[in-house]
Order: sequence, then structure tokens, then C-alpha cells
Amino acid sequence: MPSITADAHPRYNALLAEWSELLRRCRAEDRDAAEDPTPYGRELLERWAEPQRRYHTIDHLVAVLARATELTAYAHDPDTVALAAWFHDAVYRPDRSENEERSAHLAERALREAGVDEARIAEVARLVRLTVTHDPAPDDRDGEVLCDADLAVLAGDPAAYAAYAAAVREEYGFVPDDLFRTGRADILRRLLELPRLFRTPYAYEQWEAVARRNLTTELELLEA
Repeated sequence: MPSITADAHPRYNALLAEWSELLRRCRAEDRDAAEDPTPYGRELLERWAEPQRRYHTIDHLVAVLARATELTAYAHDPDTVALAAWFHDAVYRPDRSENEERSAHLAERALREAGVDEARIAEVARLVRLTVTHDPAPDDRDGEVLCDADLAVLAGDPAAYAAYAAAVREEYGFVPDDLFRTGRADILRRLLELPRLFRTPYAYEQWEAVARRNLTTELELLEA
């Protein structure tokens, strides 16, 4: 499959503008206001458009940003959540297990260079690392919003969920079918064993039942 550059995405320019406004709001007060934030956004979008991605693409970034906006009322610091969304899968190799940690390191390095204050950088990195487990503490409002936004794909309609599951399988195309089925089934069981998938009240009410139905259906198909 030929690679597609990030700037071919229909939302590329809108995303760059959104990123630029976000970074300007989050920079430390003593940072030069005239400094152009778009190079950082371009680099991030190029990462999200890498050829090994099938699910963890710019479309996923767009979806997580949209869901985080939908849940803004529950966030303590929506801008920090948005920064974490931009970075949460910025490093992604399906054959490696340390993607979240490497994404957090990228956030720390890039945001420091871009002039964001250290407290916010630390919080962004913490939120990125939280997407390993999607298990925020009960009082972690920003963690709840980011994790709910990241998992919202599980609550899609049957066609959307099937497309998501197929894209995940494509990303792991190098894994033999029997091993993939076993590993994927283990992940689905762990998700279904959680007391609740979604932590914010809105997400729990609107998405929980549908997500559990989708997960159960996929698990049954894998075990058939």
C-alpha cells in the first residue's frame, strides 16, 4: 500500500490551526508570542500518518479530540487533555510494547522545546502514560476524560466497530491468526472484567452498554 502524506488528509489544515491555537494558549507567559507553533503540529501529524498505522491514524486523533471536547465539562484542564490527546499515540509501532512510554517522552521533549511550562508538561506525560491501562483514579478528572475519549471507539455502531476491529487486525498483520485471536481475546476479556469501561457520567450512560455488547460479540466471534 503506498504511503499517504499527512497533508493529504482532509482535516490537515484545520488540525494545524487547532494545534496552533492550543499551543499558544498553553505556552508559558514569557515565551515569544510570535514564534510559529505549526512546525510542531506538522511533525505530529506526519507521525500520525506513518504507513504502519491502520487504526492509530489521523482519523483516530480526530475522533479522540472530538470526544474529549464532547466531555469537556468533566475535565479539570481541557487544554492539557487536548495536548495529551495529540501525543497519546504519537509514537506507534505495533510490534513494540513501549509506545505509550515513548509517546510520553516525545511529549516531554517537544513541549519543553515549544515553551510549555514544566507542570503542564508533567501532567501531559502522566496522562499519556495512563492510556496503557485506561484506569484513572476516581478523582482524576482529566484522566477520566482522556481515557473515555480514547475508548469511545468501542461504542460505535456495528459497522463502525467492525471497521475498527478490522483495522486493528491489519496493524497486527505480521502476527499469525491463532496467536492474534488468543491475544485479542485476552484483551477483550480484561476490558469486560472492568467494573466500568467509562468513568465520566455522560460516557457511562451513553456508551457503556453499547461498548460491552460490541466487545462481547467480537469475543464470541474470536472464540467460535
